[in-house]
Amino acid sequence: QVRLVESGGGLVQAGESLRLSCAASGSIFSINAMGWYRQAPGKQRELVATITSGGTTNYADSVKGRFTISIDNAKNTMYLQMNSLKPEDTAAYYCQGNIFYLSILRNYWGQGTQVTVSS
Repeated sequence: QVRLVESGGGLVQAGESLRLSCAASGSIFSINAMGWYRQAPGKQRELVATITSGGTTNYADSVKGRFTISIDNAKNTMYLQMNSLKPEDTAAYYCQGNIFYLSILRNYWGQGTQVTVSS
């Protein structure tokens, strides 16, 4: 099986930074793509950013210029550098991986990490 574990969430003030990490472990043949999603209370889960194993990135308009997604293929770890945080960035952040488990391509989710930005 494959497991995704997020870390790095916390409570910060507006304008500050955080870096989230997502480590993939288990029977990984290769990673096709990974992404970060977030869900605020009472709202639907939304895409934050995605990255392919080749480094192609995609960002939600609300985070462009402030967040940077990256991946370390050797470590099977993805990162999200979040700068200039705003109160509206407050949410549970989830890691998603499109990963080959043995020869089968599947989507996996982490358990989430809370990011709270105070004004």
